[in-house]
Amino acid sequence: MSGIYIHIPFCKKACHYCNFHFSTIHSHKQRVVAAIIKEIELRKNYLPSNKIESIYFGGGTPSILTQVELNSIFNEIYKYFDVNEGAEITLEANPDDLNINRLKELKKSPINRLSIGIQSLRDEDLIWMNRAHSANEAKESIRNAKEFGFESLSIDLIYGTPNLSNDAWKSNILQAMDLGVNHISSYCLTVETKTALSHLIENGKLDPLSEEQAVQQFDILIDTLEKNSFEQYEISNFAKDGKYAIHNTNYWMNKPYIGIGPSAHSFNQTERSWNIANNILYAEAIEKNELPMETEVLSIANKLNEYVMTSLRTKWGCSLNYIESNFGYKYAEQILQQAYPHIQKNHLTKEGNTLLVSKAGKFFSDGIASDLFLL
Repeated sequence: MSGIYIHIPFCKKACHYCNFHFSTIHSHKQRVVAAIIKEIELRKNYLPSNKIESIYFGGGTPSILTQVELNSIFNEIYKYFDVNEGAEITLEANPDDLNINRLKELKKSPINRLSIGIQSLRDEDLIWMNRAHSANEAKESIRNAKEFGFESLSIDLIYGTPNLSNDAWKSNILQAMDLGVNHISSYCLTVETKTALSHLIENGKLDPLSEEQAVQQFDILIDTLEKNSFEQYEISNFAKDGKYAIHNTNYWMNKPYIGIGPSAHSFNQTERSWNIANNILYAEAIEKNELPMETEVLSIANKLNEYVMTSLRTKWGCSLNYIESNFGYKYAEQILQQAYPHIQKNHLTKEGNTLLVSKAGKFFSDGIASDLFLL
């Protein structure tokens, strides 16, 4: 089965750290939504199978859409794809969008999972990030979502921010757990080019971020959540009672998906494509029945490197048997040889014929994976 990702490129405010494609100007929203609906039809044959087990609305801020706009997108998806009856259908949402009336509307829609962009439960952090909600709004959004029957709830938390002490970070985690969510995605603050954060650091208005602090807070995150029955099934994702995110897990498992909307990426196991990251140019092309995308046909090295990168981020690890079966024995041997220095450092372990990132290596997993790549 496959997945569908819908990118909604609009936000109320620009968060200081964010480098995803979005716009705070909404005058072209209806036009872009209409183009998204049309792109679904234009690309109905992209996937190897039209059977769908997950739909994910990301962004940007998908909760900025009206219910009419969401329903129009759903109508087109169900028209051209065979969506599994039990499919996971996720909407990323900001707490300030999840008022009582909106939750009532969402509960009547096909959406059965909310990913709420809380980022922090401290007002001082939210103000620094330039978020549009308060800590109280964040807590209320979770409580209200639960009252309306949204049992699959995920929240985002960010660590490594300036002025976030280790004690304050642990308090953030404990408060989140007290709210009864069963999935937490937590990310280290990184300095992305062309963001407000990068400009502040470049202009000397903010000190460079501390990697030492980030490592400490990553360890606090793992220890605190694991002691409270959360399983770290991917480097940045923790689930209670096996409530893994199906859509994201399928990314890491190399399953195909189609990305709809400006800047959205797609993967059908043979090639990878990505749409132009410009709302107007995207809409103009779709209106002419043109697909504004670039495509890369994946080489053996591309496919193997992607498998190594994604698998090492998960609890299931990188299977040398899988590599041998799908790419050949020599590649499995080469990956193993390149892994030995990290095994000696205790950053990787070898269990049977599977490579796993150790606790000591988890913060550095992407760098470890890149050392195993075929060039």
